Amino acid sequence: MSTLRKATIGLLTVGLFTLGGQPMPGLAAEPGPADGTPTVAAGNPVQLTNGFYVDPNSNPAKYVKQHPGETEIKTKIADKAGGRWFGNWSGDIKAAVTSYTTAADRANKLPILVAYNIPGRDCGGHSGGGAGSPAAYRDWIAKFADGIGNRPAVVVIEPDALAQLDCMPENQRQVRIDLLKYAVNQFASKNPNTWAYMDGGNYNWIAAGEMARRLRLVDVGKIRGFALNTSNYYTTQQSVTKGNAIKSALGGSSQFVVDTSRNGKGSNGEWCNPPGRKLGVTSQVGGGADMLLWLKVPGDSDGDCGIGKGIPAGTFSATLAKRLISGT
Repeated sequence: MSTLRKATIGLLTVGLFTLGGQPMPGLAAEPGPADGTPTVAAGNPVQLTNGFYVDPNSNPAKYVKQHPGETEIKTKIADKAGGRWFGNWSGDIKAAVTSYTTAADRANKLPILVAYNIPGRDCGGHSGGGAGSPAAYRDWIAKFADGIGNRPAVVVIEPDALAQLDCMPENQRQVRIDLLKYAVNQFASKNPNTWAYMDGGNYNWIAAGEMARRLRLVDVGKIRGFALNTSNYYTTQQSVTKGNAIKSALGGSSQFVVDTSRNGKGSNGEWCNPPGRKLGVTSQVGGGADMLLWLKVPGDSDGDCGIGKGIPAGTFSATLAKRLISGT
């Protein structure tokens, strides 16, 4: 179903709509057609869709297709809505994003996308890589936004990129800020039905006031807000507390999302495939934040470390998945 058609379906009553219990100015139903049916204002991807999109080609989904007896991984992970990560492995980025968001749009579902291709990604760590130059990144992220177009989407921009600013050579920090600012402005100008969130680290990383300062530098006020706990384990309550502190430091206008994919038992202080962690609540609207989302794909390794020793970053492991299901 096209975005235009969905935008005219009378799903909502006249007045202020709410998200997570908070009034959403500007989302009141607009005057409808002659029969009085209200229409949904454009710009709210949650209201333009009916639930989150389940990636049929996620690593867990591919695994259970090859191992049909793995019903627990299927029902507890593969059948749940989560993020699709895009980077230098994605090939033609415009085509890849177009294909993914079109499939979600036809299903009337809201896709969750993660852009992960900043030059110097992960400061050369387990997930190192990224675009080969600032110019290559600008071209890549512009085509990423082109691939979404007017279709509804949620996008998380460059996990860790702002929080890891200190690991960059001092003369390269402004380059990264400029690239993230460029990314923000691409989504802000090209994707009217997308809610984009700049990654803002996690509960125990950069202080709220400093993260707010960095978010301002990249024009976070032009997009929906920021994301917390991406690929980490801190509890939802810890993340909401941090999110509200950052939001307050920003003046209260920005919203935030929290990655709950692996935070069911909180953090033990380790970040790279730590033992004893558990799946968190599945993707949903509200929960103390704008949305709680499975951004990290449960079962995908953080790198050759922890209980994922020998498993490269981004590689699915049934063992890791089952330990997240059982909490062991």
